[in-house]
Amino acid sequence: MNITENVKYVGVNDHEIDLFEGQYIVPNGMAYNSYVIMDDKIAVMDTVDAKFGEQWLENVAKALGERLPDYLVISHMEPDHSSNILAFAEKYPNAQIVGNAKTFAMIQKYFGIDFSDRRVTVKDGETLELGEHSLTFVFAPMVHWPEVMLSYDAKDKILFSADAFGKFGALDIDEDWACEARRYYFGIVGKYGAQVQAVLKKAAALDIKIICPLHGPVLSENLECYIGLYDTWSAYKAECEGVFIAYTSVYGNTRKAALALKDKLTELGCPKVAISDLAREDMAEAVEDAFKYGKLVLATTTYNGDVFPFMREFINDLTERGYQNRTIGIIENGSWAATAAKVIRKKFEASKNITFTQNTVTINAAMNADNQAQIEALAKELCE
Repeated sequence: MNITENVKYVGVNDHEIDLFEGQYIVPNGMAYNSYVIMDDKIAVMDTVDAKFGEQWLENVAKALGERLPDYLVISHMEPDHSSNILAFAEKYPNAQIVGNAKTFAMIQKYFGIDFSDRRVTVKDGETLELGEHSLTFVFAPMVHWPEVMLSYDAKDKILFSADAFGKFGALDIDEDWACEARRYYFGIVGKYGAQVQAVLKKAAALDIKIICPLHGPVLSENLECYIGLYDTWSAYKAECEGVFIAYTSVYGNTRKAALALKDKLTELGCPKVAISDLAREDMAEAVEDAFKYGKLVLATTTYNGDVFPFMREFINDLTERGYQNRTIGIIENGSWAATAAKVIRKKFEASKNITFTQNTVTINAAMNADNQAQIEALAKELCE
């Protein structure tokens, strides 16, 4: 696949994988992207996952034709992108390996070799000349590993963006970009919002027409939309107005309360209401929705002096990723000691700009008339 006249796609689709990074459900697989820039000098941009080394090398050879590559540029050392560095180096012994100092430190750790006789160590802002094309390196530390660097091709105005602007899903599957890109971002990059903001400021100085990520489709239209979403996500702003209700329920009573709140919010005209059973639905999608909406309701039982395990995991996922700038409502249930609300508030003590609603729903075992009134009051507050 040609990206431009001189830039070719040589990546692969993975439909064998069930869990990305051992935890994220990927029903539509994954894409491991790699590119070749054909010029006076030829640069191959990253490798792919270990399982697809032979297929990837065939793709590279087909793109090269009778020519040989001059460089392998390594933007990110996670194994799904770096596993075939040695295979490439063995097949093309005259090609130089391009990375930064942290890249080569990681290569030593992964492969026991540092390519001292053929490495090109670059610094932030330096340029690699290929002919008509030149690559300027934009360091992006902790987006989301310390060695990450982006590359900007001035001729075709392409940003090779490493894991940034990536998404779950193979490229031979047609699906909505935002949903799986959002789930990918908050699952994998979400903790590093400040670092993403810093890179976006660097990128704002570049004339970008095409974004080539290491996962997901090449982006060449409506770039303002994609960049705008990354700005919203990394600034921890709500993407849209609405309420997300996340609940856990042992015997169904807390579930009834959560559903009653959903119905009341809908009745009051709340612009969008989403709900998730944390024990049965994809936790990564629940995390995604919590960041998508401006208001969150946590409905759970008191459990061993804490909250129900799936709720505890969910809150940990949010706070670990810097959850902030949100309003949170609570529905707690305790047959003899309802302390979930107190526990939840404590878990968010270190989070920035979290506002708890004045109204809290407290259930003692099963719903009653008082709880119905509390739910109505909470719904009205959330809709204000």
